Amino acid sequence: MAWVYILECADGAYYVKSTRDLTNRLQQHSSAQIGFTSQRRPVRLAWSAELDLADAYRIERRIHGWSRAKKRALIDGEIDHLKMLAKRPGAAQRHTSG
Repeated sequence: MAWVYILECADGAYYVKSTRDLTNRLQQHSSAQIGFTSQRRPVRLAWSAELDLADAYRIERRIHGWSRAKKRALIDGEIDHLKMLAKRPGAAQRHTSG
């Protein structure tokens, strides 16, 4: 089994990755052992899912390509909003303005 996860960094950036040992990986992030997050601490685990290794890697790659709005919807558990964002470009602006 493996984990795919999203960290929210102190500067607001999202960091998406996968690992076989989530507890150890979070410790590495917290102790500045991982480059991208070392200058963006503290980091907060915003979302995670346990999957088989192949699926974790596949989902990680998919989430990397997502907009910030789609990542936020996933983190917030707003699945309907996430589905809407996946359907139409610019849908988030129409959704939140009305």
